[in-house]
Amino acid sequence: MSTCQPGILLPIPPLARYLAFSLKPGANPREPLRELRDVADGERVVAGIGVSLALALGRNIEGLRTFPSHTGAGFDVPSTPSALWIWARGEDRGELFHRSRLIERTLSRAFRLEQALDAFRHDRGRDLTGYEDGTENPKGGKARMAAIVQAPSRLAGSSFVAVQQWAHQFERFEAMTPRQRDDAIGRRRASNEEIDGAPPSAHVKRTAQENFEPAAFVVRRSMPWADAMRAGLVFVAFGCSLDAFEAQLRRMVGLDDGITDALFKFTRPVTGAYYWCPGMRRGRLDLAPLGL
Repeated sequence: MSTCQPGILLPIPPLARYLAFSLKPGANPREPLRELRDVADGERVVAGIGVSLALALGRNIEGLRTFPSHTGAGFDVPSTPSALWIWARGEDRGELFHRSRLIERTLSRAFRLEQALDAFRHDRGRDLTGYEDGTENPKGGKARMAAIVQAPSRLAGSSFVAVQQWAHQFERFEAMTPRQRDDAIGRRRASNEEIDGAPPSAHVKRTAQENFEPAAFVVRRSMPWADAMRAGLVFVAFGCSLDAFEAQLRRMVGLDDGITDALFKFTRPVTGAYYWCPGMRRGRLDLAPLGL
């Protein structure tokens, strides 16, 4: 039986690099994917497969689908799918750069690198706005149940992931009063204490995992990113299916009750994609569901 890629359940690393690849027209991805198994150990390199790549291999991964796009009052939630996603985890930016080059070379016969984005851990796990991220993450066995497909499914040991790059508008955020910022998040920045009387638009209230039916638990592994003077958060949420994240997203954009998440007052998603993260068998990616 496959086990999960261990990086999914480990704490976020000091540094990371996210790589998104497209499939070159007419290319055969099979051999490069087999070679990727020698590079992607599931811990230092976590790999995810997009819908287009699965279809190119003539396979249907049950539960994998295209990220939904949404439009609200003054904001858009885009869908920007890619064929293959890599989360390279580490402690040295130079080493991550060279590891990225190795991954790109390994895949170059069939894949084109479309995006490389550097990320980092900030202030013991805070977003660049100063608020703690992932406070409500399930722990231990509950995290495994939330993030990893369980037996007897043929996909047992694998996971699904939702990935969004959010670009913060710091001038808008800094123009808000401390009370307005806390109300937008639903927590006090100084203590991380949840605010009982926060407005219904507060992010914590929009995404309270236990308030969905069924409960919408995911394991967040988000990290801040920065490029010159632009910055924000790479939102990464692993689940045993994509249903929990999708339920949260629908509520954030106001499809359930017409109330939009207050996050949209100062930040916007610029990408959005879903991937299937294969399990591991004997220390290598288990690509059997893809026919490899």
